This record gives sequence, C-alpha cells and structure tokens, in this order.
Amino acid sequence: MIATGGGGIEINLTAVILAMRGDEPVVYASSLGAAMPPGLPSGPFDPGRHRTLELGLRSFAQEQAGLTLGYVEQLYTFGDRGRLLPEGSGEVAAPHLVSIGYLALTRMASGAAQRENFLPLYTFFPWEDWRGGRPDILDRVLLPALERWASEAEAGGDAEGRGLTRRERLALSFGVDGTPFDEEKVLERYELLYSAGLVDEARRDRRQPAMPDRLRLGQVMPFDHRRIVATALGRLRGKLKYRPVVFELMADQFTLTDLQRKVEAISGHHLHKQNFRRLVETGGLVEPTGEQTTTKGRPAALFRFRREVLRERPAPGLRLSARSSG
Repeated sequence: MIATGGGGIEINLTAVILAMRGDEPVVYASSLGAAMPPGLPSGPFDPGRHRTLELGLRSFAQEQAGLTLGYVEQLYTFGDRGRLLPEGSGEVAAPHLVSIGYLALTRMASGAAQRENFLPLYTFFPWEDWRGGRPDILDRVLLPALERWASEAEAGGDAEGRGLTRRERLALSFGVDGTPFDEEKVLERYELLYSAGLVDEARRDRRQPAMPDRLRLGQVMPFDHRRIVATALGRLRGKLKYRPVVFELMADQFTLTDLQRKVEAISGHHLHKQNFRRLVETGGLVEPTGEQTTTKGRPAALFRFRREVLRERPAPGLRLSARSSG
C-alpha cells in the first residue's frame, strides 16, 4: 500500500472472466456476502508474492474461482473517489482503492463445480443483445427515460460542463436521431444510464431509493463492477475484428455454425450465414479436420483454428460489417 494523507492507496486486481455456456456468453461472479449482489473476483496486488500484475490476476482466478485462464488483457485503471463507498460516507481513513481491470477468457469445463457462479452476461446489459431483433427494453423503458432526461437539460440550458449535450451523448451512444448504432460502445451506454440515474448503482451511490423491479435496467453489481464488465464487453467486441480471440472460447474442434453462434453471442447481433462463412474462409482462420459430427441429424464438417494465420497477417480477425440479418 502506498501511503497518502488520506489513508493510503491500495492496488487491486479485478477480473472479468468470460466463458461460453452453449451459445450464451457468461461472466464469473461470486457471492461477496449476504447483503451484496454477486461480484467479480479480485484481490490486492502483492509485489512480494506476485512477480507481475498478470501473474497476480491468474493466481486470484485459480484461488477464488478454481479457473485456469487463457487469454488475458489489461483493460483500464479504475480509481475514482467513491467507487467503492458513496461520496460523503465518512470513510476517509480507509485506503483509496485503485483497481486494475482485466478481461480474461476461459473455456468452461463440463460439470465444473464453479458453473453456478457463471451468470448470463446479458442479464447485466439486456439492451446489448440484438440477436433476436431490437431489444424490447429499449423502446419500452430505456429510450423514453433517456429522452425525458435529455429534455430536462434542454429546458434548463443543458449546462453540465461537458463537450457534448445530453442529447448528443444519447445519439452517439444509442444510435438515435439518425446516428448508427455502434456495438462497441457498451461502456458509453452504461455510463449514460449511470449519469441519468437509471441504473441502481447510480441511485445507490447517490443514496436514493432503488428502482422498482418493473423499471430495473439489468442485474445490479457491487461497487463499480458492472462498469468494469461493460468495459470488457466493449473491448472484446472490438477485438473480434482484428484478433482471433473468439477461438479462446471454442472447443478444439467445432462446426462453422457453432463458430458463427459464438461470434453472434459476443457481438450481440445476428450475422448472415453465407457472408460469415465467406469471411471465415477468405480470412484463412480455420481449416477442416477431415472429420464430421456424429450426433443425430445431418453430419457437419468439423474445423479447427488455423494458428499459422497469426504469422501470416498482422490483424487476423473477423472483419464484421454493420448489423445484418438473414
């Protein structure tokens, strides 16, 4: 811990561990006590024990979740005052906690004891899953509330000391008023909802009553963990386009249909089958194993990730186009 005049600074490592359960993305979140919702695995960085930050994170994942991580990437440093305790709580002597967030990918073992701790990712962000079409929660609850929030500011002059007005932020984040929807802006959408006081974390931090269940926008998380998960999902969606990270979540052998469903699950939108297969094949990302599925129904060819592509191209990802259907 680094000493300061306000009680010191503690470096914390926090992991967003993502896996796939069938065709659904899930995130590891375990109990932090009876009075708190499930949260992300985390712990203090100990330079005497951990040679690097990443090794410390991998150690926490093994100790707290019993998981061996594959791909790991540092996300961001979260250090705002009040991120763990609301402003004015009086806990001035406690260390100021600075969390280094990480995105980590793993494959969920069949029958693993920790399976119940993996929660569906889109329960935290139901407005991000467009695979079945435009989410109902957008037009039923979320956008009308944000429209009222933007209108209130316009009536009062919209002076918040920001470079963008509330309405401009709404358009850029949620793709309204003719602005295209960008699936990578997961964090921007969550931050806008927080600013508008529409997620329970904002109401908790401002010491306001919780939202009624009928208006609740996603499952709440402790501290700023949902913000960290939003950062991770946005990063992963962007990463799909220029790094073959999706294969960290795939079995060693898979069908092209299974691969498409996993990509759709992460990107949050449906992909045209023929276009997707053309993208995969022309990109040289996979190669046939010569085997087929043996389950009931029509046999399907099995493929594997073609690792040589990492040496052949500087950005071997899936150049996904805008939201498509078919």
